[in-house]
Amino acid sequence: MLGGGSITLFHVRGIKIAVDWSWFLILFFLILTMSSNYGDALGESSTSAAPFALALASAAGFFGSIVLHELGHAFAAIRRGIGITSIQLWIFGGVAHMDRESDSPKVEFEVAVAGPAVTFGVILLCSLIGALVAGFGEFGQALRLAVELHSDPDVSGVASMFAWLAAINAFVLVFNLLPAFPMDGGRIARAIIWARTGNRTKATRIAATMGRGFGYLFIGGGLALIALGDVFGGIWLALIGMIVNGAARGVAMQTALTSRIDGIRVADVMDREPVAIPGDISVERALDEYFLRYRWPWFPVVDAAYRFLGLLQRDRADEVPEVSRASSNVSELVDADRGLFVRDDTPLDALLSNQNLRRFGALMAVDAEGRLSGVITVEQVGRALRDT
Repeated sequence: MLGGGSITLFHVRGIKIAVDWSWFLILFFLILTMSSNYGDALGESSTSAAPFALALASAAGFFGSIVLHELGHAFAAIRRGIGITSIQLWIFGGVAHMDRESDSPKVEFEVAVAGPAVTFGVILLCSLIGALVAGFGEFGQALRLAVELHSDPDVSGVASMFAWLAAINAFVLVFNLLPAFPMDGGRIARAIIWARTGNRTKATRIAATMGRGFGYLFIGGGLALIALGDVFGGIWLALIGMIVNGAARGVAMQTALTSRIDGIRVADVMDREPVAIPGDISVERALDEYFLRYRWPWFPVVDAAYRFLGLLQRDRADEVPEVSRASSNVSELVDADRGLFVRDDTPLDALLSNQNLRRFGALMAVDAEGRLSGVITVEQVGRALRDT
């Protein structure tokens, strides 16, 4: 989906915010178009300072609203123990990269609905600021003109800007809530179907079929707009349709694959006798008795009740000065990231998109009390796919 690499702009609570090169195309188009619109509204040249400044502010506001939308998804996912590696913006919007899929319909629904909820809040905020700055009457007129794509010299540039931001976010909200997987509306639909049927695979298959249907509908609508003379709008809608259709088709193909392991849990294929390091031993003993003996790059660490504490990596242990290794406990060095373990009753198909499984080659499996019960590896998941 994102081609040609990306540029990191900043970080929010450890989440990388990056833009694909294609995002600059939409920013350039927005600034160019909005400068012309504000110039008409103010009775000035589009290259004048005021129209250009309002256009820049509008583009920045739109950029910020998309980031906030994706952060809504990201923070909802983090609250549910799903790691977020980055948020990337591109020409058709934004994508929050999660390290794994939701493990229940409730979590799926909460994460999917969080983005639209933030966008709705942005609409209310823009409307409130616009009404307070310009007055309810003028802002109402500006909002009507923004929806009709017209301008009026009697409406101030500031009112026009906040009206446009409210209107464009309203469009994004309505469009994104269409039940076309993998858009938010499609994910909400999948969560509802999943909750009613109790079957993630079936819910995904139905949502993907709906997504492909909407994709073809968008393509058809785009061709109709082109025939009516709106070439740019038609091409844009058709491209969105192609993206949605392609993404839904990919999900459908993956679902056909995951259906082969439907009903299989992590506990059914995991290694039930993992080698674990007690958290109360010294780093010196861990290096001598585990890392040097087994030659593995990492080990799970457990407490006296065999509850999983995290992972200890060889590099982290090696960083401890030799003079301090005998007095340093393993538990002080563990990586306790929640993304490093899964419940042993987790459906196996939920691991297929797990980024940590790909990165480490394995995940720790724990029982309902948090005790280490096994290790699930990439090879075991692949073997289950081949053997079923």
